[in-house]
Amino acid sequence: MMILPEFAVLGHPNEGKSSVVSTLAEDDRIQVSPVPGETRVSKSYSVTMDDKEIIRFVDTPGFQVPQQTLSWFRKNPGPDMVVQFIAEHEKDPFFADECELLTPVANGAGIIYVVDGSRPIREDDLAEMEILRLTGRPRMAIINSKSDTRDNTAVWKEEFRKFFNVVRVFNSNQADFYERIRLLESLKAIDQDIEPLMEGVIQAFNMEWEKRNRMACAYIVHGMEQSLTFFLSRKLKTDMDPVTLKEDLTREYQKKIRDIEQKMFGHIRSLFRHHLYDYPLPACSILRHDLFSDQTWEMLGLTRTQAATAGAVLGGTLGAVLDTAAAGLTFGIFTAIGSAVGAGSAFMGIRRLASAASGLGGDRVQVGPNENIQFLYILLDRALLYYTHMSRRAHGRRDVPEIDSQLTSKGEKAGISTLLTTKQHRVCMEFFKACRKKSATSGQKHSSSFDQLVASLLKDILERRINP
Repeated sequence: MMILPEFAVLGHPNEGKSSVVSTLAEDDRIQVSPVPGETRVSKSYSVTMDDKEIIRFVDTPGFQVPQQTLSWFRKNPGPDMVVQFIAEHEKDPFFADECELLTPVANGAGIIYVVDGSRPIREDDLAEMEILRLTGRPRMAIINSKSDTRDNTAVWKEEFRKFFNVVRVFNSNQADFYERIRLLESLKAIDQDIEPLMEGVIQAFNMEWEKRNRMACAYIVHGMEQSLTFFLSRKLKTDMDPVTLKEDLTREYQKKIRDIEQKMFGHIRSLFRHHLYDYPLPACSILRHDLFSDQTWEMLGLTRTQAATAGAVLGGTLGAVLDTAAAGLTFGIFTAIGSAVGAGSAFMGIRRLASAASGLGGDRVQVGPNENIQFLYILLDRALLYYTHMSRRAHGRRDVPEIDSQLTSKGEKAGISTLLTTKQHRVCMEFFKACRKKSATSGQKHSSSFDQLVASLLKDILERRINP
């Protein structure tokens, strides 16, 4: 019986074995290549939770001479046939890959056999399946279809039932957290002796994801609070033009907000163990647009009507954003007007960024904090979209086109802000007001209601009850 669950991932070259290992082990640094035979040496990859190793997957070379190997197995039956095969052929280059891939099996690993379900069954496949059956090790078959245009899944399933304890369809390019959990649940069934170990693995995975969501929530709320309370203030000297100083401070302000957001994104990315430096966001993602671009403000946040309503509710707390000539900036002279112009303020700030409320008081110019409620919803939508990308992306995915799920018709929104209930909007407004008060007094922390709202939205995204 295995002390630590270990599974060798086996199959023919270029069937997606490394991609399956990458997704199951949550390790996007595993080399995945369309070139057959790229993996030549077996390598173990451990899944760790809280620095504790809980399960191990072994990426192996593909079968090269399965029919000759099967012929030897049939001539040399016995309980130690795998060990004997390796001992007899380990120095024979003809059987080098077979010896390498069977070594973890000889050492007691369970078997996960991977095939590309888009192609038909060949004689070599039948030989490979019979070899694995003769090993006597617990084994599962995975159908990892690599094409959307051809599908031989039904044929593979029928054949697999003759050789394997469990059969699953598992697309390593699309498998999310729940699909990985379902696969682990299936692994319990391949051998009763490993059920307790796999129960522990599944429990550890679930606890780890709850922890990640708590941390993601904390990073999002903290980043938004930093962004909503941040401001810059500079002394206006006699030889300075106040408009030029305001423009310089605005650029500096925007850079700081971008930095805050990117730091938050980096934390979320690390939580979900995406380490590739050049990880690309989907081509259709609105996150490819700058936080302060027109496209971002048109596609995310509230609708015009919702923003106008929010501005009316917030009233004087929001302040009036009436200086449209300065991209929605105001020097603060209208902030006492109140709710009568609050609705118009939020409405006018829809398309052009009210990047900061700038105040000219005495000999100082201040940019920020942002007084447009729309800014909160833009930040929230972007954070939730990034969380969606990171939490749902399979680690084995490499250069596979994303579905254009965020392409919208003109006037439609791509985020979730417009879908929030009246109660949830009220929580957002209270958070916004608390941030404004904190900025003014350097004191009061917001209530936990907004934290709870973000946590519930993350859970809804993970369970696909909402789909940004």
